[in-house]
Formats: sequence, C-alpha cells, structure tokens
Amino acid sequence: MPHIKIWVYDGILASGVAGSIDVFTAANRVLAERKDGRRAGTPSLQWRIESLDGKPVQTASGQVVAVDGQINARAAADAIIVTGPFIANIEHFFERPDRLKPLFAALRRQHERGAWLASYCTGSFILAEAGLLDGGVATTHWAQARTFAKRYPEVDLRVSEILTEQNHILCSGAVTTSLNLALRLVEKFAGRDVAATTGKMMLIDTNRVSQSSYSSLPDAPVHSDVLVERAQRWMEKSLQRGFSLAELARHLAVSERTLNRRFKLATGEPPLHYLQTLRVDVAKRLLETRALNVDAVSARVGYGDLSTFRRLFKRETGLSPRQYQLRFSRSAAGRGPLPSAAPLR
Repeated sequence: MPHIKIWVYDGILASGVAGSIDVFTAANRVLAERKDGRRAGTPSLQWRIESLDGKPVQTASGQVVAVDGQINARAAADAIIVTGPFIANIEHFFERPDRLKPLFAALRRQHERGAWLASYCTGSFILAEAGLLDGGVATTHWAQARTFAKRYPEVDLRVSEILTEQNHILCSGAVTTSLNLALRLVEKFAGRDVAATTGKMMLIDTNRVSQSSYSSLPDAPVHSDVLVERAQRWMEKSLQRGFSLAELARHLAVSERTLNRRFKLATGEPPLHYLQTLRVDVAKRLLETRALNVDAVSARVGYGDLSTFRRLFKRETGLSPRQYQLRFSRSAAGRGPLPSAAPLR
C-alpha cells in the first residue's frame, strides 16, 4: 500500500494538511467502491503526519495539528508532502539553518531512495534550499516568485504553472493547489481514472491554466532602490502613453544603461517587461471591477492595437481578456452589454 508522509512545521496553513488528507480519504472510498476484488473499507492509501521534533505544530491561524511522530530520514515512504510555511518573508524561515539541516538531509535521502517529493506554495523554497531543485523546473506562490528567482537562480522557475513535475518532484502554487497536488499523487499511486473520479467528487478544478490569472503586482516596491521606485511611479502615471526608455532615463537624470542595470537588479526584470506586467495588472483590475469592454480597457492601459493587447494578456494570464472578465468580474451578471467607457477614478 502506498505510504505518504506529510511533513509539517509551525506557521503552515491547516488546509494544506487537512485538504490533502481529505483527497486521500475520498480516493480510498472510490477504490473501496470499485468492483475490482478489493474488500470494502480497506484503505489503499496510507499517510502519516510528522514534525521535526515529533511534537504538534501550531498553524498560522492558531490551530494545533497533531502529529504521528518525528521526521525520520530512514523510514521508507512512497511520497513526502512538503507543507509550505505561511509567512510574509519566507527567508526568515531559514534564519536558523542548524535547525533545518536534518530536514534537508531527510529530503535528500528520501529522494535518493525513490520517494516522490511534493511541495505546494512556499514548500518549494524548502526543496530548493535542500539543493533538490537545481537544474530542474519548479513553481511556487506567484507572490513569492521574485524572491525565489533571486535566491535560487539555478532553478527554472515557471511561476505561471499551477503544477510542475520533473525528476520525481512535484511543485504547485498557493495553498489551494495542495488539492491538485494530492490528486496528482492519487493518480501516481491509484491511476488516472481513480484520480479523475475523486476530483469530480470533491469539485477540484483541474483545469486552472495558470497562476498568472490570479497574480498582481505588490502595492509597494519590494526593494530599496529609490531610483527604481521613481521609475516605477513614472510608469504608473504614464501608463497610457508610449514608453521610451530614453525618455525615462532623461527624467531620472541617468543613462539608459544605468537605469536598465539597476532596474533588473532591483526587480529581477528589465523595465519594458515590468511595464508590460504593470499594464496587464491594471487591465485585470479594470476587467474585474469596472463596466468596461475589452477595447476600452486596452486603450486605458496604453494599447491602441487591440490584437496586441489580447495576445499579450493571454500570454501573461493564460486567459483572453473576455474570459478573464467572465471568470473574475465582480459585477452582477445579466446587466446586458458592457459600455465602451466609464469614468476611471
């Protein structure tokens, strides 16, 4: 019988543990009800919750999660679920490296023995810190993408992906994707049909195409470079205008080369790509909250060519502007056609 271990620490979200176990419980019911010679009620998936010291952990909401024992590198497992600490600055989690060395060693040993490693949200940071993602692909929570890319440059970060898989390692996005992650483990150990039936039973959305549909830029800069902050504010105020790196550099009284270098160092991307991301982010907010059609939104964010806007928007979010509006708009349904313009306050 496949044996799955769930490794937990203080500060995680309780749903990441409970949700995964619920998926495995539902999958076992599906298996028990199938006419395949199994005795009804006999579980096919087993799991065990473990912590670094074998003691219960306290979640970010204050709930206490009981554990079945201490993390043991030598105990066999078919899969390890690496839960993600819910913390604004994930790098603080690694400030006591001696405490985490046994965890990293245990992960490496389990992987060497052939166990699947599965992480969601900030759990990917733990796998990367253990050196298990170097040269491979991974994803993480979209809000932590820049921190991840800067800290682990050897990892091919694909933050738009809901779930990545390579080298017996699975990574997924924010905590709700732990359901998708658990469902993928069900598929690995019980088959695609059982996983599909379980997903339908639990109404798990397996068709989410991209994290980028949900992402947004931070309201405040996540760096300390005043020059780059001024550049970002200029872009925000000049969103509808054409962009010229030379004009921006003159406005800031620096060379284009200096601006480009400092911008990439502070944000992890060149100014032009940042501007495109900013325009898409503002477009998403307009599509969510205002009664504008796609043409009007395109013009508001500086794209006179509607086809260019649609192509860029879909590349960045995985959805067309109209699909995004239908999925995420907070306007009441049934109000008829969207008007071409509305005041932007």
